[in-house]
Formats: sequence, C-alpha cells, structure tokens
Amino acid sequence: MAGRRKRSGKSPDLRTVEGAVPAAMPGFIQPQLATLKPKPPAGEAWIHEIKFDGYRSQIHVSADGTRIFTRKGLNWTKRFTGIAAAWAGIGQAVVDGEIVVVVDSRTDFGALQADLAAGRQGRLLYYAFDLLHLDGYDLRKVPLRERKRLLKEMIERTGLGPPILYSDHMDDGVVMFAGAERLRWEGIVSKRADAPYRSGDRSDSWQKIKTARREQFEIVGFVPAMGGIAALHLGKREADGIRYVGKVGTGFTMKVSADLRRRLDALPAPKTKLGTKRHIRWVEPELVAEVEYRDITGDGLLRHPSFKGLAED
Repeated sequence: MAGRRKRSGKSPDLRTVEGAVPAAMPGFIQPQLATLKPKPPAGEAWIHEIKFDGYRSQIHVSADGTRIFTRKGLNWTKRFTGIAAAWAGIGQAVVDGEIVVVVDSRTDFGALQADLAAGRQGRLLYYAFDLLHLDGYDLRKVPLRERKRLLKEMIERTGLGPPILYSDHMDDGVVMFAGAERLRWEGIVSKRADAPYRSGDRSDSWQKIKTARREQFEIVGFVPAMGGIAALHLGKREADGIRYVGKVGTGFTMKVSADLRRRLDALPAPKTKLGTKRHIRWVEPELVAEVEYRDITGDGLLRHPSFKGLAED
C-alpha cells in the first residue's frame, strides 16, 4: 500500500533543471516512437534500453487519482487496477513505460494477453522508462539522461516498488544487443541521451533494433494468388511427424512469388493434410523454407514470420 512505502529525501528543485517548464497537468501526450534500424548506433551520445514486448502505457498521477492510457490514448485504467493503485500518493507525474508479463526472464506478449483475457493481474509489471511531467513542470524539453535521472530518483524517493520498476540502460549498444540476442529479448531501443521528448514523432533520436530467430520449415501448403502465392503454410518435422507451425505471408517479391507458385503447383497433394481449410492448397512437404521470426506463441505458432528464401540443400 502507498501508506506503507518508505520515503527518503526531498523533492528536487525543478526550477534549477534546464528545460523544465512550469505547466498545468496535461491530458494524454502523444508518445514518441522509435525508428527501426538494423544495428545499434555507436558512440557516447546514446543510451540503450531493453525493448519490452508488452503494452506501451502512459501513467498520469495527480490528486484526482491515477489514469493509465494506451499508446493511442485509450483509458485502460480499469484493466490495470493493480498497477494504477501502486502509484497512489506520489504527487503529480506523467510517466512513459510498458506493461508486461515476464516469463523465463523475458517479456512475453502472449502471456500478457492471456492474463488480461482471464482477468488476472498478479503477474503484471510496469517498466517506467521516461518522465514527461513532474509536480507542475513539463519535462519534455529536458535532455533524456536528466529525465531518466529524475525518474529513478522519484521512484526511489517515493518508495515505489513492484509492480513498478525502473527501466535501466547501458551505454554500450553492441554489448546490450548481444545480450538481447543471447537472452532472446525482443530487441533494444537506442536513444539520444541529450534529446528532448518528441511527442508523436518517429525520429532517429529513438531507434529500435530487433532480434530475430531464423529456422527452416517444411512447406505443407499455400494460398494461391493471381500469378503467385498469398501465403505459405509451414510445418516442423519432428520424431512423430510434421507439426503445423502457421503461415508466412511476407518477404516475397513478385518474382519469388511466381517462382514459388510454379514449384508448388508441380507438387502432389499429401496423403495426410495438416488442416481442413478449403482455401489452402496442401502439398507434399518437398520444399523447405528459410524463415525469420520473432518468437513462438503458446499455441506453437510462429510470431511475426518473414520468408527469406528456399533452402536448396
């Protein structure tokens, strides 16, 4: 409970913080967005954070209570009552972060959706990574590194703890990304340490670098399209046969799509189909696809797959 939290230290004098502007408590603030990049930027100008796989959420705390907004500004406070209650009594703040469920040391979007559908809140966590407003001051023009310092200080000073957590960062993006790949995180977000918060903007001052897994799967069927294919249906060969793992519908050029259609049309129908949907043309699994994907869902299906080519060997 908020009344039992251990508080320490005094509130910062925001009049001395460069870029802090006196302002009334705002309504929903359009969040800053990250631009997708292939690798993390180098240099001391950047800090690097975990890319969480959850719901981007904006926390508004005031004398009127706590409100939780989605990335698009929907009020989801009633869906996250436990997280909302944890902020009670801290003063006035607008915090940017992500609501997640952690499974096996990494955030799991499928588990988060399952918990929300079942009305469970016991595993929900909120990782706070930015502070936009504090005690009557708009902090969006304050450099990021200073905003994060104020955020961490606020969390410690007010005695906030789980389910509220501070999202720490590293200065070495290469090391952090290697760790993200090893631990199978979704990726990292690299941010300019001296940049203001650019509300509603997708600029290069925030960059997301995603990890991905790559594997070979049997092509067990396809969805025909004019002059090519709309999607490939995939299976994974196991000891007791082929297990269906879903479909991939991205990554084809028109030329590749036409070539795949030519090859697939030449294949016979299988003795055993992995499904009954009539729009799928099932084939003997004689072709193998190289597929990049983010994760595997709880149902055993590929998440965010992309076709990379045929395995010719």
